[in-house]
Amino acid sequence: MNYLKSLLPWIAFAVVATQFDWRWSGLTGLVVSAALLLLARREGRKADTLIIEWSGFVFFVLLTAVALAFPASPLKTYTGALTDAWLSLTAWGSLAIGKPFTLGIARTTTPEKFWDNPVFKRINVILTTAWALSFTVGGLAGIALLNYAPHATFALITLKVLGFGVPVAFTILYPRKARARAQQAA
Repeated sequence: MNYLKSLLPWIAFAVVATQFDWRWSGLTGLVVSAALLLLARREGRKADTLIIEWSGFVFFVLLTAVALAFPASPLKTYTGALTDAWLSLTAWGSLAIGKPFTLGIARTTTPEKFWDNPVFKRINVILTTAWALSFTVGGLAGIALLNYAPHATFALITLKVLGFGVPVAFTILYPRKARARAQQAA
């Protein structure tokens, strides 16, 4: 469940955003991001395990700066969609450079002898793609909802829950099935 730990700043941001101004939610995401990075440094975690954490830290620095400098900015309305868009760019970018963000996280719980295994690498490309697709759909759907049904709070919350819940479930289930298929084929 290292994935959930990596997403904690985003989850904290979303929870605070439902109750408070975007300045507070941005600041919450920033503080949680910074705390995770400090904790990761103490634990000696490698850079490839911290792609989402560093991405979140940069996002929340930028968001908090904008929110504090321009509290009435029209971006305020789209912060939920912006988080998905940012995470989408992070995930697609990690795939584009051949370093799927899930790979480093998976290495923390997988014996090193499997790290160069093509099945292990392929599983992580598929997992990162699933996350990227979920973030992309979430961002686009969030923008559409905010433009056409801005008061559909339940739909927006459901979208966020599904946007994280579906890839979490996929991340748990898919590797098991893929490994089982690979073992049967061998």
